[in-house]
Amino acid sequence: MKKTAFKVLKFLAFFAVGAFIFWLIYKDQDIERIKSVLRNNVKYSWVVVSLIIGLLSHISRTLRWGLMIEPIGHKPRFINTFMAVMVGYLMNMAFPRMGEISRCGVLSRYEKISFTKLIGTVVAERLVDMISLLILLGIVIVSQFGKMIRFIEGNPEIHGKIISVFSSPYLIIGFVALFVILFLFRKRFKHTKLFTKIIDILNNFKEGFISIRSIKRKGWFYFHSVFIWTMYYFMLYVIFFAFDFTRDLTPIAGLTTFVLASFGMVAPVQGGIGAWHFMVKEALALYGVANENGIIFAFVAHTSMTGMIIIIGLISMVALPFVNRRNDIVVKENDRSKEL
Repeated sequence: MKKTAFKVLKFLAFFAVGAFIFWLIYKDQDIERIKSVLRNNVKYSWVVVSLIIGLLSHISRTLRWGLMIEPIGHKPRFINTFMAVMVGYLMNMAFPRMGEISRCGVLSRYEKISFTKLIGTVVAERLVDMISLLILLGIVIVSQFGKMIRFIEGNPEIHGKIISVFSSPYLIIGFVALFVILFLFRKRFKHTKLFTKIIDILNNFKEGFISIRSIKRKGWFYFHSVFIWTMYYFMLYVIFFAFDFTRDLTPIAGLTTFVLASFGMVAPVQGGIGAWHFMVKEALALYGVANENGIIFAFVAHTSMTGMIIIIGLISMVALPFVNRRNDIVVKENDRSKEL
């Protein structure tokens, strides 16, 4: 009961933060003007193209995850892997950071794969994604250095928060205290059941994490790693052509907006709501897009991407038991035959 209450409170807290940021962005806007632009000035065919590109990125992520799972001795079915990925995206809409655990849980259940090993592959996948995002950030900083300086100067709270996190005395004291405790009681701790359990989990975790080195089709792995982020970029950039005030912006402007928006998506709020909108409008402002137009762009782009994830995620949750019903029946029949 306490765990359920905590999860509910956590959900409400994250949602409240995102909703508050969203409200701050849109509270002073002319709602009637926004409605008029949405009805008459948006070329929704480009939004449809964006969603198709987004679907391709999800398919590519599914195929890449399958390549990472093969070295741990399993080859999951594409349909189960794809639906697990989409359920993971859906769960992130409810509880930030729960998507990775959810998709591993789904695939572990329906493909009978070790949950901890799957977590290892997802952590390795996230490492690759982080490296990819940092490379794109480096490209943006080098090519748009002046604009990035303007962004930081215009949002000093972002720079201040980053510095405060890494220079926090509580963080430093906490790490030192943990190290001292583990060092002083290391011999006693090694003989506990908790230590043994942690070691077992870490071994499974390590096996999944090093799966990158053991991937047989590394060429395809690298291809999908590039393809995923290329599609993510184009998913946002093509929406530029849906509006008169962004269609003439350069591809590098699209890349800058995409990278900054990606960091907004990392914020611990459901689906990046509020934070993503803020980063997008600020990025577009660097290229002369008025604030009231930037938030309309952010609303259309985020709503379309979120809507697709919700729809496909819900369909996946409903379809998973039916897709795997036949396999469950076969397994039960095999078990009965073995007993006889």
